Amino acid sequence: MTQRPAQSPSALPPLEALTAPQLTWNDTSPHSDAFDDVYFSREDGRAETEHVFLGANQLPERFAAWQEARAFVIGETGFGTGLNMLCAWACFEQHAPEGARLYLLSTEKFPLGREALTRALSAWPSLASYSQVLCALWPEAVSGIHRLHLSERVTLDLHFGDTTERLTLLDGQVDAWFLDGFAPSKNPDMWQPELFEAMAARSRPGATFATFTCAGIVKRGLKAAGFHWKKVPGFGRKREMLAGGIESPAEDLRRSTTPWFTPPSHYEAKHVVVIGAGMAGSSVAAALAKRGKQVTVVERDTPGAGGSGNRQGALYVKLAVETNHQSRFYLAGLLYSQRWFGQLATAHPQEPPLWQPCGVLQLALSDKEATRQQRFIANHPLPEPVVSAQTNALSELAEVPVSAAHGLFYPQAGWVQPKKLCEQLLQHANITLRQGDVTELQQAFQTAQWQVTLTSGETLQADHVVVATASLANQFAQTAELPLQQVRGQVSELTLPKGTEVPKKVICAGGYVSPPMDNVLTFGASFVPNNATTQVVEEEHQRNIDELRQALPEWVAAFEASGVSLKPEELEGRAAVRAASPDKTPYAGPVPHTAAWQRDYAVLRKDASKVPPVNGEHHPGLWISTAHGSRGLASAPLCAEVIASRICDEPLPLEQPLIDHLHPGRRVISALVRAQ
Repeated sequence: MTQRPAQSPSALPPLEALTAPQLTWNDTSPHSDAFDDVYFSREDGRAETEHVFLGANQLPERFAAWQEARAFVIGETGFGTGLNMLCAWACFEQHAPEGARLYLLSTEKFPLGREALTRALSAWPSLASYSQVLCALWPEAVSGIHRLHLSERVTLDLHFGDTTERLTLLDGQVDAWFLDGFAPSKNPDMWQPELFEAMAARSRPGATFATFTCAGIVKRGLKAAGFHWKKVPGFGRKREMLAGGIESPAEDLRRSTTPWFTPPSHYEAKHVVVIGAGMAGSSVAAALAKRGKQVTVVERDTPGAGGSGNRQGALYVKLAVETNHQSRFYLAGLLYSQRWFGQLATAHPQEPPLWQPCGVLQLALSDKEATRQQRFIANHPLPEPVVSAQTNALSELAEVPVSAAHGLFYPQAGWVQPKKLCEQLLQHANITLRQGDVTELQQAFQTAQWQVTLTSGETLQADHVVVATASLANQFAQTAELPLQQVRGQVSELTLPKGTEVPKKVICAGGYVSPPMDNVLTFGASFVPNNATTQVVEEEHQRNIDELRQALPEWVAAFEASGVSLKPEELEGRAAVRAASPDKTPYAGPVPHTAAWQRDYAVLRKDASKVPPVNGEHHPGLWISTAHGSRGLASAPLCAEVIASRICDEPLPLEQPLIDHLHPGRRVISALVRAQ
């Protein structure tokens, strides 16, 4: 929890694996060796939490009276064992009205391992139903934001890293603060003015706080940041503690150098139209429906009819050697999708399963790629359960002969049934599926309501519209300036005799091959830019065969020798069109008013350092999720959370620089700057 200098608006701290704390245990009570302090009161930790954080923030009363459409947001400095968050969740379930939602966010620089977390929380059997959910979803200790869906109504974002750094990068506002952590005398580096300033900048007007300490550094820091405080009775042997709030937080100046990315003004969303029922559209619809919004999904064909319609899809990413915003987003997306798919598969068991976390092995088929992988691992010291370098034992890992000597292994990745997943996501009481094609989007000037016109002539009314139609997403007047590239991809399918030796992991190289489903081997996919045809062609079957032979030559030779025919004319398959952006990052966010941006920021053509103090103009209530390319399983679900969180006025699941990196308007700004 060491204090660091303020970051520039686009800077992110290093991507790294975080260190688990060294603990000494007294039965189920952990003690930090580094800070020489306990995680919770040995007298009665839950009673202390309820007195200090729930009571002093008046949460039972505030939960009971909560009538806002948005979620109530609690922010915490120092997750520790999670006791405070679980108590808040239990309090919310007890007092909040039906339909209310709770959003929790907490920072932690030294996350406990799952076993230590489970042991510590076992001290509270009355919280077992809550702690079991938390422990099951507990993420690996990777710096960044990890979103956990604890229930239909409760979301937890874990911000792993330095507390002040994490809050500085937070895109969102808080209603009540749990100012926790090891005592100021034990951990003075955390309790610095920058912490209180970051809290104030992320507070809603009228936000409250509570803390167990009355230390002078805390009182002075809170007052200087704009908080008012008073001493109130403490818990147990602690005579006094602090509680208070902030009425008028200072303006957030982080976007002064990038005003175009200032989010559009928020207004309520009762009904949202989502155009497109592939992975992008279905995941957005599900995210909004879970938040209580009425959603109409308009799909020209059927759910998953486009690029999301394959029998199997591999969840994997290829990260850059040098850490950049794109890689950080895709890693966050990979980790989120793994958890999310697992929850969906558990909630909707079937055979074969929607999601199979069998692991993904990326092979290095050349010395150049082997060197690239080695450099990547050297630059990204991530936990082995996330990714690890593998050498010389790849055949045992894949359970088929592998001639490559180097690879990267993602043990918690795997494959999913994308079409069935899309269908499952739309099975929500708040979602209505309409078949049709949207021809026009218009917004009423006086009401700001969107009119969505179908080819049938019917018009749907909506507060917000989300465009998620892949390569067709720029067919509307409002989105026409967004550059998109059509990329054709064809997968091949081969029926194998029962008993054939098959890979037990997803194997990636130039293409990918998944473990067979129902004895059908799926492999591919071709990559043909600027091609929007969807008929299956033998030429691309042959390309896929060639890729498969190159990746697993001994295995292909062995099953061909057993009599299995691998000829393009005998394969089944499917072709679809993906969408890609020029920089290969998805578009996820509000749709910019391009003409206004070109007018307001025209000076960037002459001097990129001259930033006009004008917020970016957007089409109110119009959003887009597209350009997911061939990595949509890793990107679309997290992008859906980005859009749903913004529409519903809750904190976002990525750091602000990554949210800006996804913004569709980035291409407008880069075009202006390039014009120099």
